[in-house]
Amino acid sequence: MTRTNTVRIRPARPEEAPELTALALRSKAHWGYDEAFMAACVAELTLTPEDIAPRRTAVAESPDGGRILGLATLEGEPPRGELGLMFVAPEAMGLGVGRLLFEHVRTAAAAEGFTTIRWAADPNAVPFYEAMGGRHTGTIPSGSIPGRTLPLMELGV
Repeated sequence: MTRTNTVRIRPARPEEAPELTALALRSKAHWGYDEAFMAACVAELTLTPEDIAPRRTAVAESPDGGRILGLATLEGEPPRGELGLMFVAPEAMGLGVGRLLFEHVRTAAAAEGFTTIRWAADPNAVPFYEAMGGRHTGTIPSGSIPGRTLPLMELGV
């Protein structure tokens, strides 16, 4: 486990899957998407207990260990991986939680032999990912909304 500042990054536990799914949906909804849009995203943003370990799910936990503030997944096999999910609780946005999670994924990817991480970014998150060193490399179809494309981002690790 990594402790940076006062937020701790640790592996997610299978029994946390419903809480992590709820956090992902709250985080996505923060950007003002309507109910129909959010309903279309549920399947893609749902984590099951069986997903936690294979998707290398990490959580950012409050200093008292009482609240999960964010989550991220590192998926795939070296040398190219995917940042599958990365969400921060709306009340924790702007406090450095996203930066801690992203750095954790980058460090974990390097340790496992990945050379590149790619991901489909929510358009609202592109400035954050660019600040973290990600570069926009194209577009990719949304996994939730037919006809919608998302920025495709990449980072060398």
